[in-house]
Amino acid sequence: MKQLAQYQDGRLELQDVPAPVPPPGGILVQTLCSVISPGTERMKVEQARMSLLQKAKARPDQVKKVIDTAKNLGWKAALQKVRNRLESPAPLGYSAAGIVVAVDELNTRFQVGDRVACGGAECAFHAEMIAVPDLLASRIPQGVQEWQAAYTTMASISMEAVRQSGAGLGERVLVLGQGLVGLLATSLLKASGARVMGVDFVSSRLQASLAMGAECVVNPSQSSLADEVRTWTGGYGVDAVLLCVGGKGPGPADTAISCLRDRGVMVIVGIYDAELSWKTAYMKDIQVRYSRSYGPGRYDPQYEWGGQDYPLGHVRWTENRNFEACLELMRTGRLDLNPVTTRRVAFEDVLGVYDELGSELGVLIEYGKTCSSEPDRSSGEAREFPVRIQAEQPRKIQSLDVVGAGNFVRTMLLPHAKGKISFGTIVNATGLSARHVKEKFGFESAETDASKIMARGSSALMIGTRHHLHAPLVLQALQAGRHVFVEKPLCLNADELAQIDTAMLASEGSVMVGFNRRFAPATAAVLELLKTVSGPKTLSFHVNAGVLAPDHWYANVAESGGRVLGEACHFFDFACHLLGRPVKVMAQTVGRPTVPDSVTAQIVFADGSSAQVIYSSEGDPAFPKETFRVFASGLVCECENFMKLSVFQQRRKRVKSFASKGHAEEMAAWLAFLHGAGSHPLPYEQARQSMQLTFAVLESLREGRSIAL
Repeated sequence: MKQLAQYQDGRLELQDVPAPVPPPGGILVQTLCSVISPGTERMKVEQARMSLLQKAKARPDQVKKVIDTAKNLGWKAALQKVRNRLESPAPLGYSAAGIVVAVDELNTRFQVGDRVACGGAECAFHAEMIAVPDLLASRIPQGVQEWQAAYTTMASISMEAVRQSGAGLGERVLVLGQGLVGLLATSLLKASGARVMGVDFVSSRLQASLAMGAECVVNPSQSSLADEVRTWTGGYGVDAVLLCVGGKGPGPADTAISCLRDRGVMVIVGIYDAELSWKTAYMKDIQVRYSRSYGPGRYDPQYEWGGQDYPLGHVRWTENRNFEACLELMRTGRLDLNPVTTRRVAFEDVLGVYDELGSELGVLIEYGKTCSSEPDRSSGEAREFPVRIQAEQPRKIQSLDVVGAGNFVRTMLLPHAKGKISFGTIVNATGLSARHVKEKFGFESAETDASKIMARGSSALMIGTRHHLHAPLVLQALQAGRHVFVEKPLCLNADELAQIDTAMLASEGSVMVGFNRRFAPATAAVLELLKTVSGPKTLSFHVNAGVLAPDHWYANVAESGGRVLGEACHFFDFACHLLGRPVKVMAQTVGRPTVPDSVTAQIVFADGSSAQVIYSSEGDPAFPKETFRVFASGLVCECENFMKLSVFQQRRKRVKSFASKGHAEEMAAWLAFLHGAGSHPLPYEQARQSMQLTFAVLESLREGRSIAL
């Protein structure tokens, strides 16, 4: 299929990419129409065309992340991550309509052949096929054409802004900015019984505003807006202002406040960084509200991707119910989209449109109806193998398939495997990313459906997906007798671990878990030093993890398992690698959070050694992310970020420097195993032990007692 791709140097391309598959509980849709959002998409294209310096000035938050990465991984890795980001294509589009061509078995709302309106910047792309979760799609009612339904997502943005304004029958509302979202808001306010004044500097937009239901319009460059509002409202001021503008600075906000009545409502709809003049806002006692996208549910992964709807009695208007309300207004004719549709373009001709978006309102992309239908998944069934104990040394493996093409895989794993093994198929849920990685690293093919490649026992498999998919994919791969590299964690619970135990006994394959820190050169140096001393050792490992952003996927526990399971398992494995077999652990967390992300674990080992692992979301980012100290007889080792190792021995201090956290070394060791040049670098029993310790830490947190292993 074809999809529109945008690069960070400003290039736009129509690319052939693998068709997606329905997400769990979702649907696969053949796109018939999608709508370009002139404001949002023009901003993305303009930002992409900025120089690196301009990008840095525009996104200081991203510059800070690069600096933090450099502190933890070194500048080489940080620059590689930046380079990967800049050269990776990104999708465009978030409002579309089409026909359902495949339905996931967990979905009960849709059938093949249903016409649906789809939304979401994570799925409703400008592409011939889109994979959409259940609650980001709504059935198109009879009487609504597909081109109209393609506006549903954008209309829902405007509808949510109208709801935030609280404007009722007869109330006067000023809509500042008559771009596409502002015009749709104008029409929806009119439909709700409010009276609307439309404001813009572009005369053609003001004409469209009148057509969409504005009672009057004002061009501030031609007349005084304050005087016009005073006259229109009898001197009181408007009940609400919808700020449908972008940019930053005090100008639009000051204008809005000056037009509001006492205790009026200002709703910020666009990407506008508001600066309020305290005195005027205070004296009028105004309310400031931000309208978040399509409505309640937006940016909640449990709602959008987990299918967990909010009870109607508690949340009347979710984003999906806003979709349905907009479609109903289209059906009854109260939301007329003809005045805002200024251009129609065939999908194959869309590239030239992006240079002319400044003069457009709604640009409708129309797709041919000859797109490929549901991808064939008949070849994806796993093969059964006889029960046997796996061989420790495999036959030579010549090729590698990869499932998951995120930035970590592209930056920290694939560069160390490129040129050392043939790359077979890259699988990623997003076809655009799959195609990009295929071209960048030289894979033979790209897919979006992992089941298509699972039966290939002759190729090794790398799994770099989100954590909740690790165990299911490992089980399928072992069933096919494959040698697997899976990023940590191996699985999310003890039941999954037991299933993998059983699969390992019956498989010719093997499992390598991406516990890279045990392969770091600094770790090897510490182990060599520990061999020279006898007796128990003491390890103290501090992780300054930092606060987790609420929109980070790690915050979705169903996908990540939480930070202790999803990341702290690294450090429990490191302790086992240095000190041997753990026999008991006692853990506690700060407070009693539902999902702990700050934990202190005290671990006892079979030889009398002990370890304390402190993983904390508190602290300050100026402090190194990872530091550890090892105390042994006549020896102290202190390490910072696995890059600087200080050795204190015989009253002397020696300092060694390193440049790797072990990603390159673990990949080299695993590839040597695949090529028949070495034994397995991380036997399953050791990885399993580290996962058992991690589960014991979580059990100790839940039960408030020490746990024996």
